[in-house]
Amino acid sequence: MGNDPIKFIFDGDETAPLTIVLAHGAGAPMDSSFMNAMAGELAGRGWRVARFEFPYMAKRRLDGKKRGPDRAPVLVAFWGDVVRALGDPAKVLIGGKSMGGRVASMVADDLGVGGLVCLGYPFHPPGKPENLRTEHLTGLKTPTLICHGTRDPFGRPDEIAGYGLSRAINLHWVDDGEHDFKPRKSSGRTQSQNISDAAAAISDFAKQIGS
Repeated sequence: MGNDPIKFIFDGDETAPLTIVLAHGAGAPMDSSFMNAMAGELAGRGWRVARFEFPYMAKRRLDGKKRGPDRAPVLVAFWGDVVRALGDPAKVLIGGKSMGGRVASMVADDLGVGGLVCLGYPFHPPGKPENLRTEHLTGLKTPTLICHGTRDPFGRPDEIAGYGLSRAINLHWVDDGEHDFKPRKSSGRTQSQNISDAAAAISDFAKQIGS
């Protein structure tokens, strides 16, 4: 990881009562169209939003070479560095897109953050419902909101209903959404609508934490 300072993108009000920290997914950077849209929606609702990149993605930004995610211990440790860089953990909500949210869920209890927000949690690899990534979610204590598409191949609603998730976890269902919240045209909805609705749910959740 080195001693390089973490490079953040900040959006929204610096004086907001909470900072919502969003990590990227496995394959796209912190300024992907999805991440830009979500950060903009949350900032527009009065929250301070911070984004960062794990070491492997930061390297890709420098040299343009695609590489797989860092190993779990590196990702976990980096989340700790991120939270420490932002000050009081109780005034920070951590989470992010897919893998970023998953790693956040692995460290939330240990870091003592105010809450956890997952945008499309990868409950299992697509087509492999037996390969669950839910063991740590059964005993999670941190207040959590998972925004998840009803058509997400990383976990269908009927599957998720049987996972025995912790009572600390709340679900916001993204109507007809895929893993990136994109709906079918036939649904009459748009991805922008789904992102906006998810941001509204996150904002309501953050108000409960911050009050």
